[in-house]
Amino acid sequence: MNNDLATEITAIVTDKNEEDAFVQKNGVTYKVLSEDDVSIGDTLKGFVYIDKQDQAVFSTVIPEINKETFGWGTVVKVNRTLGVFVDVDWQDKDVVVSIDDLPAEGRLWPKEGDRLYLSIKVDNKDRIWGNLADEEKFFEDYVEGTKQMQNQDVTGTVFHLKKSGTYVITEEKHILFVHPSEQDKEPRLGQEVSGRVIGLREDGVLYTSMQPRAHEVIDDDAMMLLEMLKRSEDHHIPFHNKTDPELIKKQFNISKGQFKRAVGRLMKQGLVTQDETGTKLIETPLED
Repeated sequence: MNNDLATEITAIVTDKNEEDAFVQKNGVTYKVLSEDDVSIGDTLKGFVYIDKQDQAVFSTVIPEINKETFGWGTVVKVNRTLGVFVDVDWQDKDVVVSIDDLPAEGRLWPKEGDRLYLSIKVDNKDRIWGNLADEEKFFEDYVEGTKQMQNQDVTGTVFHLKKSGTYVITEEKHILFVHPSEQDKEPRLGQEVSGRVIGLREDGVLYTSMQPRAHEVIDDDAMMLLEMLKRSEDHHIPFHNKTDPELIKKQFNISKGQFKRAVGRLMKQGLVTQDETGTKLIETPLED
């Protein structure tokens, strides 16, 4: 087993030809990947790994992601029998996050373009794998949210999936928690998602909803009625479910069926009430 793989080492250039230079360390020869000219006898610091051609290489560019440190990588390929391939910014090398470390349900696997926070692990056959950060890693240096963030729009990357809900981290290192009731469908690992803050947990985690705001689920007909109610002097219009269809058509240029559906949507959102005198705005909707 090569314990140097995926680590930074210091080695001496022992050989060179017209195209490549080589270093040796602990009995292993590595091809040097360097933008600078090197000579036999030079002592170099570099990062060693096995590239896509199964060649041992020594890069003088030290990557962020290695055995000791975590970083964000981008999914570039999905293999259902193996796992997902992640670009970790190594020359001529992607690493695989094993199927064993991914969600049991395939629909929750990352897709191409999604991001994963990972380090590196090497097995006893010298195979290099991506090592996903666990939940505790994200909580090591996260930034607690505040009450002032209530109703703010937030965007982040899904890093942990649980039956109780989904954990997301933002670029600002705020951690979001999305309960299943606040999502249309469960996001996949590594997916970028957006929502709005609806509460604050005692530990500073931001309760977040991925459901649209009330005004975002109101269609054009309902929005027209809502605007008319807001602009009327007493926030009331003398139209209801028993109003003559011709009067509704003349006033709103929509059918009675469209009118009833629009009012129903507004009532479902808690924005209006209706009786035999007409339809009334409950309160001026918040512009959130």
